[in-house]
Amino acid sequence: MPKPRPLTNVPTSYNPDQQLTPRTPHSGSRTSRLEQGFHKIPLSEAEANEAEYDDQGTLQSAPLLASSSTARFSVRNSGGQESPTKRNGRPFHSMEVLSSTISRLPLAFGIFMAGILLILVVLSITKPETLHKYAVGTKKAPSHLTSTQLASVSSTSSTPNALHSAPSVHTEANLHVLSYENYTNFPLTGIEYLIECAKQHKTFMAHGDYWDIGPMGPLDVEHHDDSGICSSTITYMLDGTVGLTADLALMAQAASLAHERNRTFFIDDTYWNRGKWRDHFEDVKKGQPGPQPGCKPPPPNELVACPRIARHWVIMARTAKFHFGHPFLDHYENAYMHNLNRFKPIYESSRQSLESVIQPNEENMELIQLARAKLSAFLHDTNSHQISINSQYVSAHIRRGDRKSLSYTFPNRLIPVQDYVDAVKSTWTRLHKGSASHVNPVVYIATDSRDAHATFSQLYNGETFSLFKTSDPRLQSLASPGEYYQKKFNELDTQSRIVATRGMVVDLAMVSGLWADHEDEIKPDAVICALSSTVCKLAAIGLGWDNAFGNVDAMGAIDEKHKRWVEIDQRGQIVPVWLPFELF
Repeated sequence: MPKPRPLTNVPTSYNPDQQLTPRTPHSGSRTSRLEQGFHKIPLSEAEANEAEYDDQGTLQSAPLLASSSTARFSVRNSGGQESPTKRNGRPFHSMEVLSSTISRLPLAFGIFMAGILLILVVLSITKPETLHKYAVGTKKAPSHLTSTQLASVSSTSSTPNALHSAPSVHTEANLHVLSYENYTNFPLTGIEYLIECAKQHKTFMAHGDYWDIGPMGPLDVEHHDDSGICSSTITYMLDGTVGLTADLALMAQAASLAHERNRTFFIDDTYWNRGKWRDHFEDVKKGQPGPQPGCKPPPPNELVACPRIARHWVIMARTAKFHFGHPFLDHYENAYMHNLNRFKPIYESSRQSLESVIQPNEENMELIQLARAKLSAFLHDTNSHQISINSQYVSAHIRRGDRKSLSYTFPNRLIPVQDYVDAVKSTWTRLHKGSASHVNPVVYIATDSRDAHATFSQLYNGETFSLFKTSDPRLQSLASPGEYYQKKFNELDTQSRIVATRGMVVDLAMVSGLWADHEDEIKPDAVICALSSTVCKLAAIGLGWDNAFGNVDAMGAIDEKHKRWVEIDQRGQIVPVWLPFELF
């Protein structure tokens, strides 16, 4: 056999300039054509290649996972392998690119927002004040400005409808200044202080101790330099939003905080609808002069409702929910006790304030003493044959008007008068043994409803006494002019509102035993009331802890056998059974 001729067309070395054409194991098949682009295939050619297309061996001759170097790799991923205007000899379709771009927009937007959120999270941890000043509307006082320059930023006058710059303003380092530049009347109204507090709390919640400086740092208004002004104060504002006793319960806590924090305590009655504070009570500085006796109250435009760490903090019924909620309770209740026992420190704070700071003025004290003297004489005449009980009485407070029961078990959420009558009888029998248990005690009725008073007198088989029933004209004039509706109270003229308020002060003293001049003065033997009224809350304080709740056990359960504070709304079905105040 002749020797094969050598191959002469095979290159002996690699030429980098030579263009190589990639091929596939079935480059002529329909599959490869489809991969190169969609275009019409002649019917004859399709029939000719049908056998090859259906041959599984032919299809499987190509790798299942083609690399980017093969023609099986998608043309979209082949980098610069084709012209931007043509793809495998066909026009480039712009709609494909548009569709591909649109499909990636959600992903791009999500990445963008994630980046923004990441930045906000980092700022909230490292520099929360940077975020907070935009949410609250505060500004940081420039450290390089003098006090005179700072005065021109947003100082406002205490004179209504006037804005001016003060001669000097004191600003602590790193202080973020609250701007009240949109207001012209000071002090602000209760609703305006509420709005300012809401601005700070709607987007930011601080954690930590009750008196901690928030993460945004010190926050306060600018202060005028005046050596005669008290250096640090707490002011309770009376704005007529709630009833008298609701204000007194909150005020008692505010006065206690002022004493604890070594601040001077003040009362602001600018917007009160019951006259002036001195129309009914003594100046609070008489019982609690504070660390700087004789110092002046701060200018009204320097009062700040939120935060409480401001130099001159003002609090009222509208803003109490920002300060006397869970953080307050967590800080001031006894965390090592249970149920009712947890509230004992707060109870004692209220008692001390009501005994020393919140004192009726001379005129109201005369009316209280007159009412006690009249009741004492009535008790002596009624019980002259019962020496053991001739100075004892049971008080009952029946609230009508706009105050509804906390329980929904009563018709129209009004506790029937019969329930009060039954509670008087059962309480007296429980507390007294022997012949005294069969006596119907005299009941002092404090109520805003003449109808409720009349109904009680008809249902009760004993004697009653009240401002409605007394023969003394001075006391009789103090009886409630009608069922109390907070929104309708302002319809009365100013003098009628002042008189009605005096009547409430006398009723509170008679129901609870508060403001007794000496230990021998008559006090109620027990109190029947509903927790839905703040009078009931304060009545427990007037009785004293042991008399009101009996021997409270280690688990904080009220002593059902010896308690003298009888609440007939919830009837001990909620925990705790007593609350120090109400939040609005």
